[in-house]
Amino acid sequence: MHKRDNHIFGIRPIIEAIKQGKTIDKLFIQKGLHNDLFSELWKLVRIKRINYKHVPIEKINRLTKKKHQGVFAFISPIDLHNIEDVIPSLYEEGKNPLLLVLDRITDVRNFGAIARSAECAGVDAIIIPEQNAAAINADAIKTSAGGLLKIRICRTWNLKMALQFMKDSGIKLISCTEKTNNSIYEEDFTVPTAIIMGSEEDGISSELLKISNSKVKIPIIGNIDSLNVSVATGIIIYETIRQRNDK
Repeated sequence: MHKRDNHIFGIRPIIEAIKQGKTIDKLFIQKGLHNDLFSELWKLVRIKRINYKHVPIEKINRLTKKKHQGVFAFISPIDLHNIEDVIPSLYEEGKNPLLLVLDRITDVRNFGAIARSAECAGVDAIIIPEQNAAAINADAIKTSAGGLLKIRICRTWNLKMALQFMKDSGIKLISCTEKTNNSIYEEDFTVPTAIIMGSEEDGISSELLKISNSKVKIPIIGNIDSLNVSVATGIIIYETIRQRNDK
């Protein structure tokens, strides 16, 4: 088996890894690849809804000099969960769910720092999209101080549908955005809550803002008009904890 750390390549080794239940974080497939063995892998990719990308062969050649047969995968160092399973289990445990949704946050260090704060505060799960999300790798785990190994990470192909499921499950969706006058200190976080944080470039996507129950912002007093997303996430999470502890 051609395998090294969290890397694996070759059609048969990747097929076996999927069958063994390994979580494939990202799969690179050579453009135009077609043969009988690859057809078996492709069927599994579609059934398991594995995150893949078609790339030129030069991309894969840069990742490994060995015989890769046109495929190269990164295996996730953590187990990923389904939000459809997590929410019912939280209610069954008698918890007041506190979830964190990250919309297009791609910086590994920000992701790791967010996971660290979330784990410290007792956040029940972090939900991320399959595409346009930070890699779950050694750097992310190190930045999270191991938090990514301890908190449930849910990954979904359709963030909007996942949010609708949360909403239908009695979770209040609260978006942290500058496009509101409502302060986080005026919002009620004591109910089952999912806090949505957006990318540093353009914030939360408009379709996710529309589905939200509420929009809040962190008051800025100084001259710099925005906070780093990991810092902002820590602030809003701990405002939630403060309110819940005071209840």
